[in-house]
Amino acid sequence: MNDVKFPVMAPRPEKSSSMFKRLLWARKNLLSVWSEQEYELKFFQFKILNKQYVVCNSPETVKTVFLEEHDNYDKKSPQMRHALEPLLGDGLFVSDGKLWKERRNYCAPAFNNKLMSGYFDVMVDSSNELIQEWEQKATLGQVDILNEMARLTAKIIGRSIFGDETQDSEVRTIVREFSKYQKNVDQINLADSLGIPALSFMKNPYRQYKLKLSTHRIHNVIDTIIERAKTVKEEKFNLVSMFLTGSTGQLGKGHACPLSLEAARNESIVMFMAGHETTANSLSWTWYLLSEYPEVMKKLQTELDEVLGGREPTLDDIDKLHYTRAVFEESMRLYPPVPLLSREAREDAEINGKKITKGANILVVPWLLHRHKKYWDNPDEFRPERFLPDAPQPDKFVYIPFSVGYRVCLGKRFGLIEGITCLAMLAQKFTPKLTQPEKVEIECRLTLRPKKGVPMMLHKREVSLHAS
Repeated sequence: MNDVKFPVMAPRPEKSSSMFKRLLWARKNLLSVWSEQEYELKFFQFKILNKQYVVCNSPETVKTVFLEEHDNYDKKSPQMRHALEPLLGDGLFVSDGKLWKERRNYCAPAFNNKLMSGYFDVMVDSSNELIQEWEQKATLGQVDILNEMARLTAKIIGRSIFGDETQDSEVRTIVREFSKYQKNVDQINLADSLGIPALSFMKNPYRQYKLKLSTHRIHNVIDTIIERAKTVKEEKFNLVSMFLTGSTGQLGKGHACPLSLEAARNESIVMFMAGHETTANSLSWTWYLLSEYPEVMKKLQTELDEVLGGREPTLDDIDKLHYTRAVFEESMRLYPPVPLLSREAREDAEINGKKITKGANILVVPWLLHRHKKYWDNPDEFRPERFLPDAPQPDKFVYIPFSVGYRVCLGKRFGLIEGITCLAMLAQKFTPKLTQPEKVEIECRLTLRPKKGVPMMLHKREVSLHAS
């Protein structure tokens, strides 16, 4: 029997481990709490002192929470709100109810299909700039691929959605400070997790100081981008200008009521952070997997040679890169960008025939769903063929890298095209290889990222010039 190779996974505790002990583990890694048995359950619940937790782990229960009974479960959990509010304020990712509906409609024009061609050009140009940098670095030593992808995707979101020539120093600040923010944020605070508000004073003062410092530095960068956007006179779409003036520019949709400066900043931060952090992490995990599975890299590069033959991709080419897309989607299955989605029940209800009390924490965990033993064959294996056009398509309430339902990610299409484009352009020219694969670890705080980066050596490759 051949030995099967598994990419890095989160540890799985014994089922007998107490929930209180798991809660302590979760403060370091949110994925280390799920036992082996819970990767095949469709629904389960538990209670920690005063707090009821419900895990929806099947397409039926996910559909109930995120679609059919959305109005009762549209509110983010207290843990998630308190973790994000210092940075995002009342931004789209945190808000709910009427405010969320208003802000979502306000932000939607940024992802209008009419703008995608221009966005795609930005993706290509930004990737070309990184290729030129890598041409120099390929003879000088290793790079941290996580940092490289974060710089790339931050430039893309700044230039496309914001219409801003975001500076390298600003990109470095945002990437660095958001990493620090995730490290210091108390996502599993005891007051919310145990349902005992009196414990809210139990916070680490030093970590709170570091959190405020990172927040301040990120806000300063976004404020600078907003100030620059005020001076832009072009008819080209600009998200910040839309927030401040209500104008949709080239989309010609007329004017909406402008947002306040604070609201504009909050929504700008949501768009910037969501637009670069999740895609950067997904690309980093993809490079990790391609290094660990050289036969997959070979297939991917063969497809790139056959379809592109060394030239830059066009937007029409993206639909022809079936295997490249499958690799990226399989990477997001194994390492979902946001691996845990939490809600709070507004009123008493029922899910799966079980009573849900008002204030209960409802958890939908892409990490569990994407590795569920009843919905995937050999779920812990890396198999891009699952996502090829002729393969059975997964249930849309089981495969949810961009969430699903009413709160599905506005930038889903943008992020998918961005990931495929960056991967295609860089893999045409280079074959990055891990320097210490055994040291790649999972870190799950607000997002799922490699704990200490992904050190890789860049190897140039020759491109076969025979595009179809």
